[in-house]
Amino acid sequence: MEGKTAQLRLKIQEGTYDGSGLKFAIIVPRFNSSVTERLLEGAIDCLIRHNVREEDITIVRVPGSMEVVFVLNHLINFHSDKFDAIIVLGAVIQGETYHFNIVANEIGKAVAHFNSISKIPITFGVLTTETVEQALNRAGIKSGNKGFEAALAALEMANLKRVLDSSKSSVIK
Repeated sequence: MEGKTAQLRLKIQEGTYDGSGLKFAIIVPRFNSSVTERLLEGAIDCLIRHNVREEDITIVRVPGSMEVVFVLNHLINFHSDKFDAIIVLGAVIQGETYHFNIVANEIGKAVAHFNSISKIPITFGVLTTETVEQALNRAGIKSGNKGFEAALAALEMANLKRVLDSSKSSVIK
């Protein structure tokens, strides 16, 4: 289908993975740090591999996943001009109580909400797993690193935003 799509002469707008000149904020909770630190390492590794300078990465640490919401709101409302994208990381691991469901649902809804009103893209690298083992596997032990994947999505979206902003008059005709 990809070859067929290209033959149709459609206007295709997409981002690249080149982080040259881009600035990122990464919000990461300290709770479940054995997992979140691996996600953070993956995100930083991705950004640096794709030409983002260390000094263009701002890490904001919060106590837990629910506190991400305050920082996300603050960055969007007062500092969105300083970043090209925000990466939200975290690990919400099911325990014996209903607390897991509340936290997992609320952080997902909050990121979706802020993504819909923000002038910059926000990517979601929050794991919601049943066990610590599942979380560690998704943080780089077995199944790749979801922090790396969230950073890769942030790179693509930040570049796509640039493309869309530079061609505002020609994107929709």
